[in-house]
Amino acid sequence: NSFVPRTNTCGELRSAHVGREVTLYGWIQYQRQGLFLVLRDFQGLTQIIIPQDEAHSHVKKLLANAPVESVVRVTGVVSPRPPGQENPKMPTGDIEVKAETAEILNFCKKLPFEIKDFIKKSEALRMQYRYLDLRNFQLQHNLRLRSQMVMRMREYLCNLHGFVDVETPTLFKRTPGGAKEFLVPSREVGKFYSLPQSPQQFKQLLMVGGLDRYFQVARCYRDEGSRPDRQPEFTQIDIEMSFVDQAGIQRLIEGLLQYSWPEERGSITTPFPSMTYKEALADYGTDKPDTRFGMKIVDISDFLRRSDIQFVQNALSYPHGTVKAICIPQGVRYLKNKDLESLKESAKSQFDQEIVEMICKPDGSLKSLLTKFLGEKQQSELVQALNVQVDDVVLLAAGEHKQVCSALGSLRLESADLLEAAGLVLRDPTAFHFLWVVDFPLFLPKEENPTELESAHHPFTAPHPSDTSLLYSDPTKVRSQHYDLVLNGNEVGGGSIRIHSAEQQRFVLEKVLKEDSEVLSHLLEALDFGAPPHGGIALGLDRLISLIVDAPSIRDVIAFPKSFRGRDLMGNAPDYVTPEELEPYHIQVSWPLEEKEAKKS
Repeated sequence: NSFVPRTNTCGELRSAHVGREVTLYGWIQYQRQGLFLVLRDFQGLTQIIIPQDEAHSHVKKLLANAPVESVVRVTGVVSPRPPGQENPKMPTGDIEVKAETAEILNFCKKLPFEIKDFIKKSEALRMQYRYLDLRNFQLQHNLRLRSQMVMRMREYLCNLHGFVDVETPTLFKRTPGGAKEFLVPSREVGKFYSLPQSPQQFKQLLMVGGLDRYFQVARCYRDEGSRPDRQPEFTQIDIEMSFVDQAGIQRLIEGLLQYSWPEERGSITTPFPSMTYKEALADYGTDKPDTRFGMKIVDISDFLRRSDIQFVQNALSYPHGTVKAICIPQGVRYLKNKDLESLKESAKSQFDQEIVEMICKPDGSLKSLLTKFLGEKQQSELVQALNVQVDDVVLLAAGEHKQVCSALGSLRLESADLLEAAGLVLRDPTAFHFLWVVDFPLFLPKEENPTELESAHHPFTAPHPSDTSLLYSDPTKVRSQHYDLVLNGNEVGGGSIRIHSAEQQRFVLEKVLKEDSEVLSHLLEALDFGAPPHGGIALGLDRLISLIVDAPSIRDVIAFPKSFRGRDLMGNAPDYVTPEELEPYHIQVSWPLEEKEAKKS
């Protein structure tokens, strides 16, 4: 209440305040028959009794006629509620304020939707009137928790561990590889700035500059078009350190999260478990495993190697051929036939992977198209290997290792969703399972051209010390010093130890990635002037907070987010500009014919 004329907020009055004269400011949440109203501010609700006596008739007239969501000032005396009228659901439910004077600071016209958490609104409408949506308690709570966590992170990094908070430029130049960047025109003919997808180069240059420990709450930009739960502008906790190894960065982040973790969410245990990329793919079919539940992928190649099943033998005849399966607990009881068909169709459409199902009958035997090809001993071994219980459903896939793992990993998550929708709780909604994934490949084949390579992380990631020689002989086999932090199956952070040798960095860019190293000449030159070994990480703040508050989308933890298509529905951005405004930038817009006609009309 410092710096403002109110004596209290609407959320702090209790029985101890009875008899005190108070002044409250807020919005009218609810008004009933000119008898009382509920006043709301950022901290809570207080019931205000509207006076009925003649001496206060002007106060009654003001408050009884003010529309909901009007902004008012009320001065009155705190009184206990009459016996039996207390409201245990409200923190202020034992008291009420008897209004003596009041002022309407601003009337509210008819709203496009009610400001109540339980009123369902379309997301488009919420984003069009975001300033109204921000009044609901859940969004207020999310933004305040985000602010508190960032403040605690600053304390931990700057005050306890000597990090320097440095702001890096937003206008820069294109970075090779990685996500698509937004372009910003300049007044120089044909020259454009790029908005950085992260401060990657600057933080490495700060290490060359001897700052030793850098940190920033960084705004980043990616022109990724329409992608669900992605924002074209987002925030990351960006960190870089000199003379550090992978274990040092991991310990720092574990300490940072433990220090800044909200008390209301319980405590988190460190150190976080770790798993290699290879293990994650083999056991969970993804590089961001949700370890809150089992249903791991099991390799059953050896059990079926001696079988007469043709498609199994075909798969195993290839160099990376495998047969794997997942076991869906109580699948017979909780999944309908259409659910199983939808799972099989999903694997076929997304991964071009055929799936065969097996069901464990009450007598413990397996029911499947495959059982006629399997002897009793093989069936028994299979049941044991997969730990199959009565009414479980097994989904089996055969083919190339990565494809089979990816398909089963996806089905594992889809079937968990189906089981939970049917009433079987698999994932504790209050649990937070952190996991480090390490030993990623340094390079991956490009999707559009598998004979060419691209960086699995980014081109500045250092090779694993044991694999450095392979960089020059067989780069596809090189592991990287890249590490991801995963929380409940979502990637919330990623980083690496960087290349600090100009010669090695130039080789990666020119020889392996076939990139023009001239674009990074400033960085290559810097690495030649005594660059220290260094590494870092970036935590995705939006996604981390959305998981902590269990928000359905990252848009629920950002004050003014963009829509699914990257638009600002409130301010209607992006918007057209006139040819005159474009002229200094030497740009002309070439309109498709139908849009030309539409603009004319």
